[in-house]
Amino acid sequence: MPFDLSSMLSIQTDATYADIKIAYHRALLQSHPDKRNARTPVVDSVDISQIKEAYTTLSTPELRAKYDASRKQRPVVSGPRPAQVISLEEFEEELPTDPAGDECAWRHPCRCGGVYRISTEEMEKGQHLIGCNSCSEVIWAGYEPEESDDEGEV
Repeated sequence: MPFDLSSMLSIQTDATYADIKIAYHRALLQSHPDKRNARTPVVDSVDISQIKEAYTTLSTPELRAKYDASRKQRPVVSGPRPAQVISLEEFEEELPTDPAGDECAWRHPCRCGGVYRISTEEMEKGQHLIGCNSCSEVIWAGYEPEESDDEGEV
């Protein structure tokens, strides 16, 4: 799991089961298109499947123990902290940038008027943090890498 599940639910890493459950319901309501306040921007939403995964992992003692152990084994990486999580589904696909049409990219507007852009190549490398081309804001692009079969085809 490349993203901090506690941050996704806006809870402390030592949150109790009750805290996790409350945060889970709050996150679902904030992300559900039928429950969102009309004034709430769509860019603040997180993919509901990611919220469910965070809840399941953090609320199940065995899964949480594995998750906590894996976080302790990861090297501490200092870098930009994403301002928000945006699902790739909310990005707009650009036209292919190469003549063969293999290299695609997706873009999403930043609040400053600039653009966040991620390419197929960057996604294949597992890159999720994307900086705006006009300001210093960074987002975390939520997507699942495609699984390929034994012959390298998707």
